[in-house]
Amino acid sequence: MGEWNRFTVQTRIEELSQLCRANYQIDTELYSKYDVKRGLRDINGKGVCAGLTNVSQIVPGVEVNGETQLGDGQLLFRGYHIEDLVNGFIKDNRFGYEETVYLLLFGQLPTREQLEEFSALLRSCRTLPPTFTRDVIMKSPSEDMMNTLAKSVLALYSYDHNPNDTSIPNVLRQCIQLIAQFPSIAVYGYQAYRYYKNDQSLFLHQQDPALSPAENILSLLRADRKYTALEAKILDLALVLHAEHGGGNNSTFTVHVVSSSGTDTYSTMAAALGSLKGPKHGGANVKVVQMFDDMKKHVSDWTDEEEICAYLRRLLHKDAFDRAGLIYGMGHAVYSHSDPRATVLRSFVEQLADEKGCHKEYDLYSRVERLAPEVIANERRIYKGVCANVDFYSGLVYRMLELPNELFTPIFAISRIAGWSAHRLEELLGASKIIRPAYRAVKSWEEYKPISRR
Repeated sequence: MGEWNRFTVQTRIEELSQLCRANYQIDTELYSKYDVKRGLRDINGKGVCAGLTNVSQIVPGVEVNGETQLGDGQLLFRGYHIEDLVNGFIKDNRFGYEETVYLLLFGQLPTREQLEEFSALLRSCRTLPPTFTRDVIMKSPSEDMMNTLAKSVLALYSYDHNPNDTSIPNVLRQCIQLIAQFPSIAVYGYQAYRYYKNDQSLFLHQQDPALSPAENILSLLRADRKYTALEAKILDLALVLHAEHGGGNNSTFTVHVVSSSGTDTYSTMAAALGSLKGPKHGGANVKVVQMFDDMKKHVSDWTDEEEICAYLRRLLHKDAFDRAGLIYGMGHAVYSHSDPRATVLRSFVEQLADEKGCHKEYDLYSRVERLAPEVIANERRIYKGVCANVDFYSGLVYRMLELPNELFTPIFAISRIAGWSAHRLEELLGASKIIRPAYRAVKSWEEYKPISRR
């Protein structure tokens, strides 16, 4: 056989991969023939109904005679419109994420006393187990913070005195602790990465129990621990908008699927993190800012709409950026006319751009948001409506907040752990069967041949 060195192994694996390509292909026409809802979507891209939920609702348009027609998208948490929730805490000049977590977990808006008590509970759970930062986070740091989060979540299983108990009080305890601990795990993981991988200074700040989740993230991340009130306010808003988005998105559906097997909370949340990491899901906001970085290099005049449109056409024709044929941040699986999260976030982005002196960049984003739907309609013959989704502006927000790209998707996870927790509790309380959809086998039967005849 010879010596199996690294080069030999890689060469053999590449050869074997050809067998995979030859034997994993399925004729796409068979999906229509057998009426298979590929990706659990119908032919129009609408998701197949796979469950019921009280946690949140996504409305793609307006209801007319019992049917949904295209219109402005709506998002409701526990029956409350997201715009009303945001307007409520913004009007009161207070942070909203902890109130949103309470609403998602317990199904009702808290009183002032309930909110203060719950916030105190969350903050008391922020502290990681003794030596956890040293023994888990600081060892073998990853360049991808989502992997660091997943590794750390699985490691927390070993620090839990009762990890496998799926009773509601125990799962609620685990979820609250994870919600509280995610920010420090993500930020400490990034600090370890920049120290060991990028040869930069290492600083690990202690948490300040007086700070809100958004303030805590900015304080832990920055060497001088300083931030403005507007920075904290907009990061808090981003956490609220990303906290939940229905049971059918990939990571939340993963929570339902894995929870239905009866496994522990840590395994469930690690699986959800693996889903969210993907560039088709939570990783999309990084792609948006990278696309705009490329656009700035190739569009000489950011006010020239024809030049911008020409670049957008090159994107669609796979002649620009990553040559994937996509304008990142534009379009959504459910929303057509508007993503309510993007609409709410956009209204505050200009304020942050004013504070940061990023007017030119904000104007470029605004022009692309306006021009891209027209370019997509002309080039792709899509007329149902294409809108900017929340990733379109969240990447710009994080860039103006001077968050590193490595933390863009982890910030999403720090927020979405609230919705995941609500859906895990809902699955454990309301379902009794393991989720097991069917796959139709289309491979013909083969006659077995002894190895001597092959």
